[in-house]
Amino acid sequence: MTESLATWPDLWVGLPEVVMCVAGLLVLTLDFWLRTRRNAWLGYLALAGVAATGLALIPGWGQTQTAFSGLLVADPFASFFKLVVLLATGLTILIAIRYLETEGADFGEFYAVVLFSSLGMMLMVSTLDLLMIYIGLETMSVSIYLLTGFFKRSQRSTEAALKYLLMGAFSSGIILYGMVFLYGFAGSLNLKDIGAAVAREGAGNPALLVAMVLLTAGFGFKVAAVPFHMYLPDVYEGAPTPVAAFLAGGSEVASIAVLIRLFAVAIPGLQDSAWILLWVLSFLTMTIGNVVAIAQRNIKRMLAYSSIAHVGYVLIGIAVATPLAYQAVLFYTFAYCLMKLGAFGLVCLLCRGEVKGDQIEDFNGLAQSSPASAAAMLLFLISLAGIPPTAGFLGKFYVFGAAIEAGFVWLALFGVINSAISLFYYMQVVRAMYMTEEPAGGPALSWSGALGVALVATAVGTVVFGLYPTPVYGFIRTLVKFQ
Repeated sequence: MTESLATWPDLWVGLPEVVMCVAGLLVLTLDFWLRTRRNAWLGYLALAGVAATGLALIPGWGQTQTAFSGLLVADPFASFFKLVVLLATGLTILIAIRYLETEGADFGEFYAVVLFSSLGMMLMVSTLDLLMIYIGLETMSVSIYLLTGFFKRSQRSTEAALKYLLMGAFSSGIILYGMVFLYGFAGSLNLKDIGAAVAREGAGNPALLVAMVLLTAGFGFKVAAVPFHMYLPDVYEGAPTPVAAFLAGGSEVASIAVLIRLFAVAIPGLQDSAWILLWVLSFLTMTIGNVVAIAQRNIKRMLAYSSIAHVGYVLIGIAVATPLAYQAVLFYTFAYCLMKLGAFGLVCLLCRGEVKGDQIEDFNGLAQSSPASAAAMLLFLISLAGIPPTAGFLGKFYVFGAAIEAGFVWLALFGVINSAISLFYYMQVVRAMYMTEEPAGGPALSWSGALGVALVATAVGTVVFGLYPTPVYGFIRTLVKFQ
């Protein structure tokens, strides 16, 4: 009699992942069996799957449990990032429902692939095993390759998917090489075991240093840190706008979570060796991202370089590597998810008829035709720039404050200067909305209930958590531990 590969307690610990997988399979199956001309209802079914996955997190809330012989870890750190991933997934689906109808590509498989990508992200943040991290990473990446090239008849979409596939495969290979060096050094795939080996053997082992460089470079590609960022603006521009939003609010956040796990659990002894590499990456990433964004006239490319710059701010916290800095990074990722998805939601709103909404000129006179939409976009932009009283301001405040407390005053100063630089290109959009005449004869904005819910939720969250961050930051401080 053979022993079961999975027990009921294992499945109970992995219930959120199981629910997400079942939801994706259900959406895909119903789309195949009940093929209809309009499949927006499958988007709402996928949204219900996201909500059910969120409910499945409740039984293990605040606890640390392992399953499948330690391959899956359900701890507060994982729970927090799962919530952020689910938030990004739900908002992406809400944004996509109207967008796909407008583009005539309302196919149910889109929502299924979004759910499978979210499943990969959840696996990435819910494990201390290198092999499981890689499986989750590839599940997420392959799904996003498909989403990027979802508009098969669009040359830009196909080109973006091909570039992302090639760069993604290259970076996955680098990450795998780094994992091989870690395994060769420690003789284990478990991050805790690797951390114990680092503490026992010391941080000067050449294999360990090579592994650190390879993993930093590989995940640098995934989060688009400079100089590994070249593909991201083209991918944002060519991908369907909800997919670009999902890239910013989902996949980058999951990769940041893995980076934190690696540096806080597996190779904490390398902080003295790694901080120079990380602060150089941070400085280059936020500076080049902000400076190049100034020249962009396509708003999706501008938001791509903005995303690159924000990765630079996050890398400040990872370079500082104190508990306060890690807490600041977690809050920053939550705030970033809200404001970035909100901004992309407004870009989707402007997609109507021949107007694709992806040029800054498409925002001309928006304050005249839709004052509420212009006000929402202004809110998201000032939050991205780090102006109070928004969640984006508090995110930067916490990160820069943690850097100053740890003695990295000059790195925090670079962050403040770069935030000031970012105001220039964000204000270009504000000028188009408020100081430029609305073009005559343009198509009217077409709202939908789903898109309205997404924009209201992100706008309210950006303001509320900027004025009252205690629910999120308090949770991070009291529960999030780096197991």
